[in-house]
Amino acid sequence: MAQKSPTSRGTGRQPIVVIGADCLDRLEALAEGAIQRDPDLADRLLGEIGRARIVPVAKLPPDVVAIGRAVTFRDETTGQEHTVTPVYPEDADIARGQISILTPIGVALIGLTEGASLHWETRDGKRRILTVLHVTCQYAAKGLEVQ
Repeated sequence: MAQKSPTSRGTGRQPIVVIGADCLDRLEALAEGAIQRDPDLADRLLGEIGRARIVPVAKLPPDVVAIGRAVTFRDETTGQEHTVTPVYPEDADIARGQISILTPIGVALIGLTEGASLHWETRDGKRRILTVLHVTCQYAAKGLEVQ
């Protein structure tokens, strides 16, 4: 039986993006604030927001990449796997694996589900494919409830 995969490889279609309503205003404000500094990145983030399915935070599936959720992905070009946590710019700390949502990889990952693959462009203009392997909901990992 063929398995449906939220992939963009070979289909020309972009994978589904799901964003929690709790961070929507902040993401839009960040993108709008970045228009002067990095218009391409700001446009990409606004594009992802524009095509996203917005859901209440309580209905955000645990396998969706979101602010504060650790994600393991594979760079299909190199085969390397990386684990990072997308965060707001002021919380970014690359040494701790916390990447700003206002980076090419942060924009590429936000809202993707486990198993999704997509093309993304690095800061130096190289085109790569990444695949989301696993998302860890920090709240569940710590035994806390999402409010």
